Amino acid sequence: MRKKYFFIISLLLIFFIYVANIEQIPSKVFLLKGQKLDIKTIAGIEIKESQKQVRETWQDQNMKLSSYDVMLFGHIKVKEVSVTTYPKLKVIPSGRLIGIKLYTDGVLVIGTSEIENINGIMERAYENSSIREGDIIVEINGKRIDSTKMVQDIVNNSNGEEIEIKYLRNDQSYVTKIKPIKVAENEYKLGLWVRDSASGVGTMTFYEPDSKRFAALGHGISDGDTGKILDIAEGDIVNAKVISLTKGRRGFPGEIRGNISNERTIGKIRVNTDFGIYGTMEDNFQEYNKYQSGLEVALREEIVPGKATMLATVSTGEIKEYEIEITDIEYENNYNNKSFKVEITDQDLLQKSGGIVCGMSGAPIIQNNKLIGALTNVLVAEPKIGYGVFADIMIKEMVK
Repeated sequence: MRKKYFFIISLLLIFFIYVANIEQIPSKVFLLKGQKLDIKTIAGIEIKESQKQVRETWQDQNMKLSSYDVMLFGHIKVKEVSVTTYPKLKVIPSGRLIGIKLYTDGVLVIGTSEIENINGIMERAYENSSIREGDIIVEINGKRIDSTKMVQDIVNNSNGEEIEIKYLRNDQSYVTKIKPIKVAENEYKLGLWVRDSASGVGTMTFYEPDSKRFAALGHGISDGDTGKILDIAEGDIVNAKVISLTKGRRGFPGEIRGNISNERTIGKIRVNTDFGIYGTMEDNFQEYNKYQSGLEVALREEIVPGKATMLATVSTGEIKEYEIEITDIEYENNYNNKSFKVEITDQDLLQKSGGIVCGMSGAPIIQNNKLIGALTNVLVAEPKIGYGVFADIMIKEMVK
C-alpha cells in the first residue's frame, strides 16, 4: 500500500513540475536581430519553430514573425510561442533631464482616515467596504472616473445616499458600496485619500528618430505611498530646468531638483512599466553632438566588464559624458532592471554629485560606440555604485 501511495505522489509531483515549467514559458517573446531564442525547459519539453513570415517595419527593414510549438515528449503540442524579431535599430542617445507628468487611469487610493461628521462624531464610512489602500477607483455609480475632483463632485451630490464603487486590485475588477458621511451642509466625504496624477524629473535614455518613439528612466514610476507601479491613462514629458543638486553620500541618496511647472510639453507617455516609461515625442531633440548621427543598440552578449561612459545632465543643465566602469553582468536577467552593475569613476561627477543621484535614472550607457543600457538604481550604502538595465530590454518595451 505504501509503495502505491509513493508511486501516486511521485506521479503527481512530476505532473506539477511539468505544468509549472510549461506555465513559465512565455506566449510572446521579443528579440533583436542576432539574439537567439533561449527558453529554459526541462527534459521532455522541446520548442520547435513551426512558421515564419516577414513584413516591413522600422527604418524600412524587415521584422520577422515566427511561431514556435512547445512539444511534450516530442508529440504532444501543449503551447504556442509567438516570436517577433526586430532589426537592430540605430537610436539617438539622450541624457537630457526631462519633466514627467503622469495621469492615472481612474484614481488611486493612497490612504484612509476617520471623518468627523456634522454632529462631531468620528466615523469610518469605508469600514464595511472591501476597498483599501492601493486600489484604483475606476467607476462610481456607473460613471467613469478620471480625476479626484470628479470623485468629490459625485460624493457631494449623493445627499448621503449609498454609492457603488467599481475598483481594480491586481488587474482584477471588484464592486463595493459606501455610504458617504455628511460633514457640513452640501458636503460629504468617504474617508478615502485619492490621487489622480504624479510628477517628477528623470532622464531621457534614447529615441528612434524616424518613429519618434522614446525610452526613459529604465524603471517604472511607483506611487510614493503604496509603492506600486502607477497604472496610467496617459502622461506628458516636458522640458526641465535644473534648480539644484543635493550631493549623495553613504546612507543618503542625493537628488537633482528640477522645475517643470511652466515648461513646454515635448512628448506623450504611452506606458509606465517596470523597465521605464515609453511614448512618442512631438519633435526630435537637439542632443549631445557627439552621438547626433545615432548609435547601434548592443546585444547583451556584446557587453563586457570594463570601461564605459554615460550621458547625464547634472548641476549645469548641460548634457555631459562621464566615465564609468561595468563591474558585473547578469546576461540572463530578463526579470528586473538590474542587468549589470556600474561604478562611477569620473572624478568630475564624483565631486559634483558624490555619485549616482535621484534624477539620473535613465542616463544612457555607452560602450565600444554602442548603446548598452541605462542607469536605473543606486546602492544607498555606496552612492558611486549602482545598476543598469540592458538596452535590448528597453528596445523591446518601446516597440511593443
